Amino acid sequence: MCDALRHELNWTHYRTLLRIENDAARRWYMNETATQNWTTRALERQIGTLYYERLLSSQDRAAVENEASVNLQAIANSPREFVRDPVLLEFLGLPNAGTVLESDLEQALMNQLQGFLLELGKGFAFVARQQRISTESRDFYIDLVF
Repeated sequence: MCDALRHELNWTHYRTLLRIENDAARRWYMNETATQNWTTRALERQIGTLYYERLLSSQDRAAVENEASVNLQAIANSPREFVRDPVLLEFLGLPNAGTVLESDLEQALMNQLQGFLLELGKGFAFVARQQRISTESRDFYIDLVF
């Protein structure tokens, strides 16, 4: 029995693929996304520019593939690619969620994690946060010690 899902794809890929009505096109985009390792943004770009349809109707398939490759390289070099999917952090209660400092984000996440760990109760030992460990030449900090 064959698995209907491609394990190389994430939920956002599948959500994007579900919008394609043509079964053959959907299958082609799914397989290309997995083999070419397209990001969700790359997949959306290919669907939006009708890449599959242009390949089918083109006499010069190599030119269409080259154009798509050049346009995907521009997407891959954008800073947004370092964050694969948006992360929702409303539960942290941070003001200005779009411009959070890393230290503030770490502090808020550690507060939530510490609260959760303390809820585990009896038999569970939460020792410290940012526990310093020193060697002869350097200091290191462990986020959480249990």
